[in-house]
Amino acid sequence: METSDAMKSVQKWLAEEGLESKSLSDNRAEMHLHVRYPPTRNGHLFNIVIPKNRSLVIVGSVTRVDAAQQREMTSHSEAEPVAWEEWLHEARLGLIKGGFDWTLHIGRKSEKSGPLQAFNISRPIWFDGLSQHNFLDTLRRIWLSKLAIIHEIRFSYGQGEGQPGPVDDWENQDPETNQNQTPEVQIKDEMSFGSSFDVDEWV
Repeated sequence: METSDAMKSVQKWLAEEGLESKSLSDNRAEMHLHVRYPPTRNGHLFNIVIPKNRSLVIVGSVTRVDAAQQREMTSHSEAEPVAWEEWLHEARLGLIKGGFDWTLHIGRKSEKSGPLQAFNISRPIWFDGLSQHNFLDTLRRIWLSKLAIIHEIRFSYGQGEGQPGPVDDWENQDPETNQNQTPEVQIKDEMSFGSSFDVDEWV
């Protein structure tokens, strides 16, 4: 499959599923789309990227953790550092078992680890394995894995206050070089998850 064919196929599949997309300017990519999945107000913001000089599509999504939940995590890591590390360990194992590429952004302003500030889940699909089923199933699997982490955070560290917490890894970065690496999925934690979602608001 050629790059042009992959681009046409991805755009066709998104349109058939009623998935909203927005094309972004990205000098490192042949195609970079923001896509809302699922195609409802509850959907999350995804990046769909075909990098230059690569025969693959990268599907990924980033979520920032609520500020109040981060404070609860910090308290937990200070009071029970072993239990906190076990919580992080289980989160990592869940992502590994899901077969994803992932990054957990952990606060590092003190000697102790924590809190979890953001997480990024992605998966590449090489052109020789690119199909409608594989592409859409990857969107679905990443979304479900995000939900699993979000619900675990809420169960363990409360509903939060509806404000995004800091992400140490993103501080003092050039917005031009960072704009395509840190898309924000926003959640209002005073609502039950899955109700009235908009990417311009924090969940």
